Amino acid sequence: MALVELHRIRHLLACPRCRSPLAEADGGFHCTSAGCPYHASAGFPVSGKWPVLVDFERSILNREALMVEADRAALTRPNPGGRANRLPRALGRIWKPPNRVAARNIDLLLRSLPGLAPRLLVVGGATVGNGVGAVYRDPRVEVIGFDIVGSPVTQFIADAHQIPLPAASVDAVLVQAVLEHVLDPALVVAEIHRVLKDGGLVYAETPFLQQVHAGAYDFTRYTASGHRYLFRRFEELAAGPVAGPGTQLLWSTDHLVRGLTRSALAGRAVRGLMCWLRAFDRLIPATYAADNASALYFMGRKSDREMTAQEIVRYYRGAQRSV
Repeated sequence: MALVELHRIRHLLACPRCRSPLAEADGGFHCTSAGCPYHASAGFPVSGKWPVLVDFERSILNREALMVEADRAALTRPNPGGRANRLPRALGRIWKPPNRVAARNIDLLLRSLPGLAPRLLVVGGATVGNGVGAVYRDPRVEVIGFDIVGSPVTQFIADAHQIPLPAASVDAVLVQAVLEHVLDPALVVAEIHRVLKDGGLVYAETPFLQQVHAGAYDFTRYTASGHRYLFRRFEELAAGPVAGPGTQLLWSTDHLVRGLTRSALAGRAVRGLMCWLRAFDRLIPATYAADNASALYFMGRKSDREMTAQEIVRYYRGAQRSV
């Protein structure tokens, strides 16, 4: 089944302001609640083929800029794989090697999904993330994707702080390399919890020790304990480093050279030449990697119980446990 067409999920779309169902009319969508500010005809416009389901009064997103970007996306040649797919295959694997941790975890997630047609939501899914391609290839899974721009692998445009879907409407959520780019990650995770069915699954990857990589839209980082506490309303199924200290050192070397030379191109060139630093990730024990990882992952199951402050202190798994 994989990625589904918009018409198959129209009945799921909800107002980001009041959560009421949406209706389609006059080239756009509007809220069906008479008391909602978005009840007016075409309260939510369509740009290209993507409904823009954003409550702009409560979002950092700018309506005019977003609409221009969505229109540009509709005219741009699709490249759902991102920068690495624009490079020759060999160079692409050097610049962005396969994320085997994600591939392994996604395989586990897919095997854990219930039923004949489980529904999986990709938050920030304008590109197919590294290592998660199996999500889109699994004929059993119904994939719904959104981002703040339209793409061939998304059905609508939305702000992750206000996911325009009803409660308990999806079986799993994938949020890879997204939470550092949202202003309030705790609110986004609360939204993920809301849209998941009871016992639903979440898989997240988030940076720990990485430099700023999206300009004004890069806000935060998490230690392993901080990442776990962010998902405190989930039962942990698996967690750990995605990329370790070798990758972290490669990031730092890239950006050191950028600063010294005032050239991003020079930094990227040095990153390519020093790609062998990633090999150190395999030599460092998990306890040490947890304290110095480039990025971390968490896989969990929706729970009614919330992790306590005392439990998160005891949770620490790094190399400084005896300190």
